[in-house]
Amino acid sequence: MSKKEPLSTRFMQATGKLRMFFGPAQRGSTAGPIVYRDDDAQKARQEELQQWTVVRNPDGSTYLTSRREP
Repeated sequence: MSKKEPLSTRFMQATGKLRMFFGPAQRGSTAGPIVYRDDDAQKARQEELQQWTVVRNPDGSTYLTSRREP
């Protein structure tokens, strides 16, 4: 009876070999500026959100209700 290596060990060996070709993973920074796009898609989403009202319960949970305009 042969003892098989755990799946995690085999996975790490495979990714180690792939690292030769693809290089190490990129590590980005979250310190950069946040860019907000104000394009047509964003404007359409904002218009869709205008039909809802957010209701917050005392326990902190939230839900949406339909905003009805007369």
